[in-house]
Amino acid sequence: MTQSNDISDLFIIGGGINGCGIARDAAGRGLSVTLAEQGDLAQATSSASTKLFHGGLRYLEYLEIRLVREALKERETLLRAMPHISWPLRFVLPLHPQMRFDSDTPVSRLLQKIMPWMRGRRPAWLIRLGLFAYDNLGSRTILPGTKRTNLRTSPVGAALKPALTRAFEYSDCWVEDARLVSLNARDASQRGACILTRSKVLSAEVHDGLWHVTTQQRDGSERIHKARLLINAAGPWVGETLRAVIRSNSAETVRLVRGSHIVVRRMYEGDHCYFLQGADGRIIFAIPYEQDFTLIGTTDMDHPDPDTAPVCTDEEALYLCEFASQYFKDSIGLDDIVWRYSGVRPLYDDGARSATAATRDYVLSLEEMSAPVLHVFGGKITTYRKLAQSAVDTIGSRLGKDAPAWTAGAPLPGGDFPHDTVQAQITALRRAYPFLDARWAQRLIRGYGRDAFVLLEGAENLADLGQSFGHSLTEREVRWLMQHEFALEAEDILWRRSKLGLRFTPAEVGALEAWIGLHAA
Repeated sequence: MTQSNDISDLFIIGGGINGCGIARDAAGRGLSVTLAEQGDLAQATSSASTKLFHGGLRYLEYLEIRLVREALKERETLLRAMPHISWPLRFVLPLHPQMRFDSDTPVSRLLQKIMPWMRGRRPAWLIRLGLFAYDNLGSRTILPGTKRTNLRTSPVGAALKPALTRAFEYSDCWVEDARLVSLNARDASQRGACILTRSKVLSAEVHDGLWHVTTQQRDGSERIHKARLLINAAGPWVGETLRAVIRSNSAETVRLVRGSHIVVRRMYEGDHCYFLQGADGRIIFAIPYEQDFTLIGTTDMDHPDPDTAPVCTDEEALYLCEFASQYFKDSIGLDDIVWRYSGVRPLYDDGARSATAATRDYVLSLEEMSAPVLHVFGGKITTYRKLAQSAVDTIGSRLGKDAPAWTAGAPLPGGDFPHDTVQAQITALRRAYPFLDARWAQRLIRGYGRDAFVLLEGAENLADLGQSFGHSLTEREVRWLMQHEFALEAEDILWRRSKLGLRFTPAEVGALEAWIGLHAA
């Protein structure tokens, strides 16, 4: 076992969006940071989201006004900071006669008392009222507001069943969730943070007022790290870390909720999304995905424990197929699914009766043991920057190292260009590197932004990019991801730094794995 003599201000457990967001914010304020993640960055919850920066329209029914307002304000702040991996979307919300409230919501219970004849229906006027609030709760200068749509005459109605005639359209944003995490980690590293992946935290003990954190590396060796303050941002493992690793007596914990998604071949033309409401009070989204597919999700199911791998069951997949088929002309079934995934959301346990009703808000709990530890509970991807900022505000004062917040106006790596010039960036990349076709150039700009020019620097033809692994992935890009974005295995590259795994054959995956095995440091 080796022991570091360096003392970090912070040691962060967890390499999801909360841990990496905190690492970036703290490093940018001059704090010394070490972060350990037991797997790959974003390997759990943060790569298994619905991939939206959104206020959470349905949270209005739970009267989570503060959370919705904060998330709505964040959408455009984040859009400006990362225009390569985030972009505006228009959502079509068809009005369906069978749509119902979740009976557990405060708004539903109120309407049942004052309008019992509605029998749990979600009326159009109430939806419009909610969308009015959604448009106006947060400052909105980029995203267009809500409008009514005639589905008989609008192109957005072409894929839907003829019985659906009316809809509302409103705005939210897409985000490449796993790339958001790796870019936060990259920026944190560039600002001095030490990012350790495949480093499992075995124990954390206090000696002489300092945390001594023992990690086990990928090769099985162990190392002790010292820090003044510990941050437990372990996501689904936050409760387990609190009790078994840190040995805290805190009663706070998380409620694990599994959200499952399916991906099918593209179901409709256009770049709009659908917000679909069910007779059971649930909602799902249908979203254009990776140019040739449609993403459908999500479910809400209680999950037993963090060490049980989340799986989209046939029951959940069939539920999503049948839900979507109530709206689309072309129905889908299990045989139409090309990929399915599931993630566990570590929601703060507020005692809600159902998984759907559990709060999506975050809670930061600073515990004064023999040395301080900050536990991070819950949160949603849209408010990750605010969560990180609040966390560093809290610990900065505790460490006596106050520094002003800075992330609101700071672009992520590659995102230093105006949000409405993405197509101009794609055109400029093709002009600089004529051997790129349109889809390849779009993928590079959407993944790396202005860094795509750096990645390709000096290349005059395809041969200059080294070995081709198929589907526009080349040796040059793989080396970049290994050197700058902490990728160590083929899965990291194919399913988190990109979604090229949707296209790769087993033989192509094997060739990539073999190359990485020969060239890994």
